[in-house]
Amino acid sequence: MLVIAQTTTTEESSNFLVSPDVGLMIWTLLAFLIALFVLRKYAWPAITEALDKRQRAIEESIETAERARADAAALLEEYRQRLREARAQADEIVARARKAGEVHERETLEEARARREELLEQTRRDIETETRRAIQEIRAEVADLTIMATEKVTRKALDADDQRRLVEEALGELDFSQLSGDQRN
Repeated sequence: MLVIAQTTTTEESSNFLVSPDVGLMIWTLLAFLIALFVLRKYAWPAITEALDKRQRAIEESIETAERARADAAALLEEYRQRLREARAQADEIVARARKAGEVHERETLEEARARREELLEQTRRDIETETRRAIQEIRAEVADLTIMATEKVTRKALDADDQRRLVEEALGELDFSQLSGDQRN
């Protein structure tokens, strides 16, 4: 019997959890209501306040993030605008520099051409002057040589008129145009 009594006690102890007793139910319900009242009176306001604070913090963070995103977007647009303006200014500066370089190059070329023409003209004048001088020297030398040759051949001194006539004839026979660079054919 002892075994049967133990079995019954074990069955009763496990059985009271499965089959509820009305008294136990009332006490459980009463304990639940007291716990609910205490939680509602003291814990729920603190929990609700903490959740509300958390919700407000999250909302403020979201608003701050939205404002920061909007500010960043505005700054980005302003940066892009300034970048476009800077590029336009840089393009304008490059265009002006290119134009100024072209103008300077053109002016330099024109000045160089003008200087070259001046130098060529001056060289032509110098050559022409030197040619005339050389021809005059040659004429004078030819005249002297002609007079000396004539005096030696004739063995007499010539007067001024004879010398002039003789020099002019000798010079008329010489072709000085080839000496002066004139190539007339």
